Amino acid sequence: MNSRQRVLSTFANEQPDRVPMWCGASVEFWAKAKSELALDDEELRLRFGDDFRRVFTTYEGPEIALSPGATCRTVFGVERTGLGYGQPTSHPLADATLDQIHEYPWPDPLWQDASSTQTEAMAWNGRYAILGGDWSPFFHDAIDLLGMENFYIKMYDSPELVDAVMRHMVDYYFEVSRRIFEAAGDVIDIFFIGNDFGGQIGPLLGPDLFERFILGHLKRLIDLGHDFSLPVMLHCCGGIEPLIGMMIGAGLDALHAVQPSCRGMDLGELKRKYGRRIVFNGAIDSHHVLIDGDVEAVRRGTRQVLDIMMPGGRYIAGASHDTILEETPVENVLAMFDTVREYGVYR
Repeated sequence: MNSRQRVLSTFANEQPDRVPMWCGASVEFWAKAKSELALDDEELRLRFGDDFRRVFTTYEGPEIALSPGATCRTVFGVERTGLGYGQPTSHPLADATLDQIHEYPWPDPLWQDASSTQTEAMAWNGRYAILGGDWSPFFHDAIDLLGMENFYIKMYDSPELVDAVMRHMVDYYFEVSRRIFEAAGDVIDIFFIGNDFGGQIGPLLGPDLFERFILGHLKRLIDLGHDFSLPVMLHCCGGIEPLIGMMIGAGLDALHAVQPSCRGMDLGELKRKYGRRIVFNGAIDSHHVLIDGDVEAVRRGTRQVLDIMMPGGRYIAGASHDTILEETPVENVLAMFDTVREYGVYR
């Protein structure tokens, strides 16, 4: 099997030749690994054995100068500062009325140019599983626009305001992804989106609030992917077990990155309860195994995860964090993927 066949078999609930492998990495780790191994980008993907490739749109919207001290601006006009993606410098809709929310300068989906996505996807010649669609982090964007505590308070005090904010954001993301799939849906294999609904000790909002304010918007994006015959995979960090059943009920096909160090995320229980209904992607502990462990601990930890998650298929192996962090030893990541190659074979 090639990478694409391996991944699509996993999504089709068929047994592939071996467990597919996923490598998401931070810019800093990627640069470090390229330097240490003296490889270019594609050579490094091949060395790790990544079975996925991804295509992106190009931003063609207005360029607005950042305020002093800001390091980036989201598409919804929130400036951020600090390390990585930083933190918002303000919350533009914190005190907005319903009319002001509707009048806010929401982005135009036409700002994202999808014209090159088909050519980029076709360049891989059907060898890899192609990820596409907009990342669509609408939960994070709502926190940026309203402020986190204020966002939660308004769910109780002004639910119509929260509904309006969420609808405008998801309208944008829906239309961007729809245009991507119109341009390249025949060569994209998986619609990949991301929202972190969990923290270390559980969901960031309870099942009732999740169902009331989030689930319908998530389902809308899932239905969009299915309309184009694409399985949908959600990146979602944290202890989200109380929400997984609802996500599956909304039609979600795969969940990434499965953090076993969080409350409620015992791998055996997750596999037992949900393993026949959803693909799990990740689950190899980024912190206690990949960062803190040595090579032998990584091999041992990876085999333990494979023993739990492999049976019955519907598993993709990778780190339990969205992006492998810079402090992760390169030799540990190599040990993880090499162990999957050796022990992740279906016989």
